[in-house]
Amino acid sequence: MTLNGDPAEDPDRKGTGRLPAPQRALWEVPAPVSTLDVRLDGRTVTTVRQHGNPLGPRLVLSHGNGLAVDAYYPFWSRLADDFDLMVFDLRNHGINKVGLRQDHNIPTLISDHDLILSAVVREYGEKPTVGVFHSLSALIALLSFSDACSALVLFDPPLCKPAASEQEFIRSAERTAAMIRSRTVRFRSERQFAELLSVFPGFARVVPGARELAARSTLRRSADGEGFELRCPREYEAQIAEYVRSFSPLLDLATLTCP
Repeated sequence: MTLNGDPAEDPDRKGTGRLPAPQRALWEVPAPVSTLDVRLDGRTVTTVRQHGNPLGPRLVLSHGNGLAVDAYYPFWSRLADDFDLMVFDLRNHGINKVGLRQDHNIPTLISDHDLILSAVVREYGEKPTVGVFHSLSALIALLSFSDACSALVLFDPPLCKPAASEQEFIRSAERTAAMIRSRTVRFRSERQFAELLSVFPGFARVVPGARELAARSTLRRSADGEGFELRCPREYEAQIAEYVRSFSPLLDLATLTCP
């Protein structure tokens, strides 16, 4: 992205499997102002990246299941002039290494969330902080025991009303998990993945370059060098979809208090 807020053009990456786009504007996430490594357990570290205006009010941002916070850059880049942005990937997502599948669950993600917020306060000091979370990270924020946020802005938290709609919610979660497990796990190129995203409703009307950014943010080159694979393995993503069906019915917005 250029200094005036316009998307920057990606250099030609022909022959690498990565997206060449001499005629298409692509979003490029800039280098962070600073980074903070947060140890979540004996095997897992996540890196919080500070962007934007360090003198502004603090926003802490994260993403949905199977995604990566850099894929949201077309959104949060618009906040960079006015806010101190702290962005992070959930464990086993984005720039983080893949850990043990047995640790990839809602209770662990809640603990991670609270550790990350506490670490941000210790490193950068206390000031008004708003959590801005989408989907899975929104659910985690609602289940969190932390009081570090002055307010929460939540997009599409996976909630359901108790009783009447609970069974349909469970069936929907099971369908989602089954669909995830049937996904392709390896792609010839980032372009192939970006083109595949265009058939999904959530990516059908995004700004130019957003699908390509999502491909770069959620794929990594395969260990054998043959193509690309999902940074968050599909089994991990499906496992969380199944966990959501158990935890979402526990939340009732009518009983939740504002921070």
